[in-house]
Amino acid sequence: MNAVTVKNVTIGEGIPKICIPIVAKTKEEIIQEAKRFQSLPFDIAEWRADWFEGVSDLEQVMEVLKALVLVLEDKPLLFTFRTAKEGGERDITTEEYIALNKAVADSRLADLLDVEIFTRDEAVADIISYAHENGVQVIASNHDFEKTPDKEDIISRLRKMQDMGADIVKLAAMPKSKLDVLVLLEATILMTEHYADRPVITMSMSGMGVISRLAGEIFGSALTFASAGQISAPGQIPVNDLNEVLHILNASIQPSAS
Repeated sequence: MNAVTVKNVTIGEGIPKICIPIVAKTKEEIIQEAKRFQSLPFDIAEWRADWFEGVSDLEQVMEVLKALVLVLEDKPLLFTFRTAKEGGERDITTEEYIALNKAVADSRLADLLDVEIFTRDEAVADIISYAHENGVQVIASNHDFEKTPDKEDIISRLRKMQDMGADIVKLAAMPKSKLDVLVLLEATILMTEHYADRPVITMSMSGMGVISRLAGEIFGSALTFASAGQISAPGQIPVNDLNEVLHILNASIQPSAS
């Protein structure tokens, strides 16, 4: 598998990287939240722009991005507009979604874009191509809040993202039972060991699936999401607790020196 390096962060090697989402409604709240991150153990900040009350105004979006870059300094920034159909805060037309993501790519202020793979194939291809032309890397994503697909379907969705040219592939699913969590983890192993040539991110949502957020290094997920206050998805845990567990697991699975 080929790792992906964004600024000084390499995704796909060693301990899973930690991403903290910024979820706030105003520019002032967004920047205040980002400033609180400075004392926390994280690798990437995600701006969930669907929470921003001014997201329909590209000028306001750019103002926030510029301010975030200054606050985050050397930390990579992931730009995400999560649509309502995939658990986000608001609806948006496909044309608006394309225009927003291409404008962010064109600004080169964000290091990564999240692109929902089931938006529409030609739209996804357009955004990914445009992002790459501007030196911005792409996380293709899918969020299933209704169920956990079977393992063949999970793998198929992740492979579609890979075939579409995303740099990193991501799937989150809602478990209805403990066995659903195991399905997600097995699919992750199969994907990473047999199909993936780039980093994979998976998670089983809600409290039932929290093990998937902790044990990525064992099962193959390269990045995990934590909270620094307001959560952006069910099952996220505080960043300090997550960081501690990730390092405990990493130390435990390393080969013994003896």
